[in-house]
Amino acid sequence: MASEIIETTPSGENSVGIVETQFATLFEPPHELVTSGGKTLGPITVAYETYGELSPEKDNAIFICHALTGDAHAAGIHSDEDTKPGWWDDFVGPGKGLDTDRHFVICANVLGGCQGTTGPSSIDPVTGERYCLSFPVVTVGDIVEVHYALARHLGVEKLLAAVGGSLGGFQVLEWAARYPDSINAAVVLASAANLSAQGIAFNTVGRRAILADPNFHDGKYHEHAEGPRYGLSLARMLAHITYLSEDSIEQKFGRRLQHSDKLAYDLLRETEFQIESYLHYQGKRFVERFDANSYLYLTKAMDYFHLEDKYGSIAKAFRNTDIRFLVVSYSTDWLFPTSQSREIVGALIETGKHVTCTEYDAPFGHDSFLIDLEPLSRLLHPFLEQAQHLRSSGEKTTSRNKK
Repeated sequence: MASEIIETTPSGENSVGIVETQFATLFEPPHELVTSGGKTLGPITVAYETYGELSPEKDNAIFICHALTGDAHAAGIHSDEDTKPGWWDDFVGPGKGLDTDRHFVICANVLGGCQGTTGPSSIDPVTGERYCLSFPVVTVGDIVEVHYALARHLGVEKLLAAVGGSLGGFQVLEWAARYPDSINAAVVLASAANLSAQGIAFNTVGRRAILADPNFHDGKYHEHAEGPRYGLSLARMLAHITYLSEDSIEQKFGRRLQHSDKLAYDLLRETEFQIESYLHYQGKRFVERFDANSYLYLTKAMDYFHLEDKYGSIAKAFRNTDIRFLVVSYSTDWLFPTSQSREIVGALIETGKHVTCTEYDAPFGHDSFLIDLEPLSRLLHPFLEQAQHLRSSGEKTTSRNKK
């Protein structure tokens, strides 16, 4: 079933209203998923939401691929009492960047996640216990395999577009390479063809913080009163720094103190500066909504993603596709700098693909694709309109690039 819009009560201006998360069961035995590591997994439950209506021709579906700690709840609210709308609520809805008056938008929690889709905290049907660290290591390719199956389960043979930022961008690129005939357009935001050594380094330290927490209990912390909340919080604090820019941190916090106008000269005070208080707050909130094992698995999936290793080169990955690409980067994103987007664009031009690319001068760092939405919407509307027109007319895309 699709996530039905139950009411029109808005969570904000032009909201999709109240929505319900739905669940699909896929890869049931004997048709289990065979992961990239050679393990079998099934059945797999997938949590997803949809917004808007699927056209009779089934040609207006857009799949949102979420980032590392995202989930299926991209837009709207779950009840009248829900005070927190979906994570991309300002971008998904009537007249917004992903216009639900025109498009049928799907968003699903990733394989290995902890928001309803099968992951390490799920029950292993063989043992009757949580998978924990017996869950197979998964890759971006495995995640895409599940989402591709979900789209077909919903009756969508070919998406109008797949859209994603960061880890979501990895998924969009993998989808375009793995299933080139299943989408018309690929929108890659603040992402790359692989995670850099610096990105792997940050993920490594984050995972080590979790593993070193005495309450990790070899991943079976659900059996204990307390889990690795300090390690997970620290991992989030570290990662969150990479999502910001130097300018945004300076403008928002500078060197301002949190509780006084004088230094405390106290080594054990954790929140003396405002930036310290902010990071501790982010870590505390994260522990309340995310599973430590999922964090281990999904950061490892990011580390393993490398189009060149898998396909021989970035250009070869897209050799057999007529997909139209939109590649967007941000000037202050040092986690996925514009140079990595240019690498993708250069490979696409090399193979004669249609690619539109731009770099936005936004002050928000890597998080810009979640915050600076107006210019992105202005660019995306005509891009999707042309993709829809070409699909309806049956025309193939022509090679060009725009900077």
